[in-house]
Amino acid sequence: MDQLLQHLRNFYQLSEAAEQVLPEYFTKLVLPKNEFLITQGKICRHLYFLEQGCLRGYYDLEEKEITHWFGFENDFVTSFHSFITQQPAVENIQLVEGCVLWAISKDSLFNLFNQHHEIERLVRIAYEKYYIRLEERFVNARFKTATERYQDLLEQTPHIIDRIPLGYIAAYLGISQETLSRIRGKL
Repeated sequence: MDQLLQHLRNFYQLSEAAEQVLPEYFTKLVLPKNEFLITQGKICRHLYFLEQGCLRGYYDLEEKEITHWFGFENDFVTSFHSFITQQPAVENIQLVEGCVLWAISKDSLFNLFNQHHEIERLVRIAYEKYYIRLEERFVNARFKTATERYQDLLEQTPHIIDRIPLGYIAAYLGISQETLSRIRGKL
C-alpha cells in the first residue's frame, strides 16, 4: 500500500484524512503468471494499481491475439471502457508475470469520491494520463513505420524487451514476428 500512496502523491497531494481511509477500500491481490484480470464478455468491476509485475491487454481478432497495451509497475490498469460503462469487456487482460495488485471496486471508488472530493480529481488526472498514452499509441500506429515504432519502444520503454515475449511485442507493434526479427536484425 505504501507504493500506491507514494505513486498517488506524484499525481496530486491528498489530505491526510483521504490517505488514511484509502487502505480500507483497496484489496491486495497476488496472482500468478498467465492469470486473467478480465476476459472478453465479462464486466470489469475493478480498477487496479499494479505494484509489481507486468500484464497485457489484448483483443481476439480472427483467431489472433492482438496485444494493444502493456502495464508495468505503478500503472493503473483496467478494461477502462467496461469499467466506466459497466458493459461487457471487448478485451482480455492477462498477467505476463506474477503480479501484486491493489484492487478497488467501482462502487468503493464512488464512495471515496463522495467522501473525499480530492480523490475524484486524482482519478481524473490518472484518466487524463491514460488518454494521452492512448492517443500517442494511435498516432504511432497511423503515422509511423514499423521500424520507427520499434525504435520508439526501445527508447521509451526498453525494459519491455527483457520482460515481454517477442510475439506479444510484434502484435503490439502491429507486425508479424518475422518482420520484428528482420527489424531487430537491421538495428
